[in-house]
Amino acid sequence: MKSLKLAIVAAGLMTVSATASAFSTAPCKACHAIDHDVVGPAWKRVAEKYGSADALAKVFKDGFKVEDRKIASTEPKFKAQAATMTGMFNTYIKGHEDDAAKALFAAVKSGKM
Repeated sequence: MKSLKLAIVAAGLMTVSATASAFSTAPCKACHAIDHDVVGPAWKRVAEKYGSADALAKVFKDGFKVEDRKIASTEPKFKAQAATMTGMFNTYIKGHEDDAAKALFAAVKSGKM
């Protein structure tokens, strides 16, 4: 019985920990919006191009190379911003690739960043 209680407490701590470390899209708002292009492309467009959080996370995990970016590699106005986005990637996304991709798709679904 004591080990069951410890397992329940441990599961609760893991849940709190996962919630506390959730990826925040707050810094992304400086350059992105859900439904219209700003400095960076609209997240709806990004979601449409990649189709899934897993596909976007793979690009993040592979180093976020410009040639792998489906919008920046084909649209000059965003290709010109690629170096800035690489810096933001290194600061905010690197090490959180799966969470960042899931957060983008969740924001598109909810309509809120």
